[in-house]
Amino acid sequence: MSDTPTLLQRRARLLGPNMTTFYSDPVHIVRGEGAWLWDADGNRFLDCYNNVPHVGHAHPKVVEAITQQAATLNTHTRYLHEGILDYAERLTGTMDHDLDTMIMVCTGSEANDIALRMGRAVTGKTGIICTDNTYHGNTDLVSHLSAKKTPIGGAVEWVKKVPSPDTLTPLGGRDEAQSQAFADEVQAAIDALEAEGHGFGTLILDPFFANEGLPELSHGFLDPTVDVVRKAGGVIIADEVQPGFGRTGGHFWGHQRIGLAPDIVTMGKPMGNGHPVAAVVTRPEIMAEFRNRFGYFNTFGGNPVAVAAASAVLDVLEEEGLMTNALRIGEHLEKLLCQVKHINTADIRGAGLFWCVEFDIDGDTEAAAPFCARLVDEMRNRGVLLHSVGRHYHGIKIRPPMCFDRAQAELLAETLDAAMKALPA
Repeated sequence: MSDTPTLLQRRARLLGPNMTTFYSDPVHIVRGEGAWLWDADGNRFLDCYNNVPHVGHAHPKVVEAITQQAATLNTHTRYLHEGILDYAERLTGTMDHDLDTMIMVCTGSEANDIALRMGRAVTGKTGIICTDNTYHGNTDLVSHLSAKKTPIGGAVEWVKKVPSPDTLTPLGGRDEAQSQAFADEVQAAIDALEAEGHGFGTLILDPFFANEGLPELSHGFLDPTVDVVRKAGGVIIADEVQPGFGRTGGHFWGHQRIGLAPDIVTMGKPMGNGHPVAAVVTRPEIMAEFRNRFGYFNTFGGNPVAVAAASAVLDVLEEEGLMTNALRIGEHLEKLLCQVKHINTADIRGAGLFWCVEFDIDGDTEAAAPFCARLVDEMRNRGVLLHSVGRHYHGIKIRPPMCFDRAQAELLAETLDAAMKALPA
């Protein structure tokens, strides 16, 4: 039986204060299978949030691959090993635009750190542009991009944050103007970096704008932005940690869905189904410039066990048709969510198995944040795990494992309907 107060006390003493936990009553998880999790008291929860177990918690094929490789060999990449080469060919085979070289690391933070250094290596300029409501990781370099936390020493001048696209309050005042308005903001940031002497090197963004709230954007939305960046000689990084590996259903990568041709692609969490695996994919000339300037090496990145886990994830995605499943179940889920009515619901949007239900109160999204927090807790208490998203954490993010099925989608919608009815508006 779980003793939550004791666990929290031990956690604070042994791991330090201010350790993040989900929910006002944290969940003590002891087992997972597919899209289900169980706590120490035997309660079952439907996991509608975690993209780390991409093909399902404890998938037997991934577990077997890790186990067999760990029992055979695990070492670093200064020894020759075919596994990482086979995986690199297979992974880059899912991409276009001459993106066919890869570095494997352990986390998405590491991947984005390397990608940003690649941008600097290629352009010779330090300036970085990101959105003002984003998160790309927690290394020292990457932490300067975070919208929620300001690093010690304050904001740095070589990072410029531009307003993120938004569905309810589009840049430029209307949907039709938003694409150009976003490009204009990027241009203004480029001009500022150049005027201040940093120079503009890199634009980094999640092509699905996940932390920004999954705004509904058309294919080609970023075309004017790409033109601005190319004219300035900059590099574009697509952070695929959340939308990648088929999550949006119709495309394997988020940048393919929006029609973006990035110079560098980063990925992490879902890549190894829970095993620490991440990667950076880029063009050969960018990789060569980075390798020559930095001589980068990562002891654990691309080790045989990590590669075995990542390869097994690709196997399962293909063999079980999980990208098609995301598309099919996502279409069903959208219909179900649209049937769930609440006075505070402002918008429902997403694709595949990646959805946002956004709330406001009389048009005020910030005012809806307390309601959203209560809703997340209410769903947890009813056995469904999800979390908040958006500038004010005023929406719920639905991002279940890719094995999510029709019955689970219906359970999610039924529970959400009941939970919202149980809460005061």
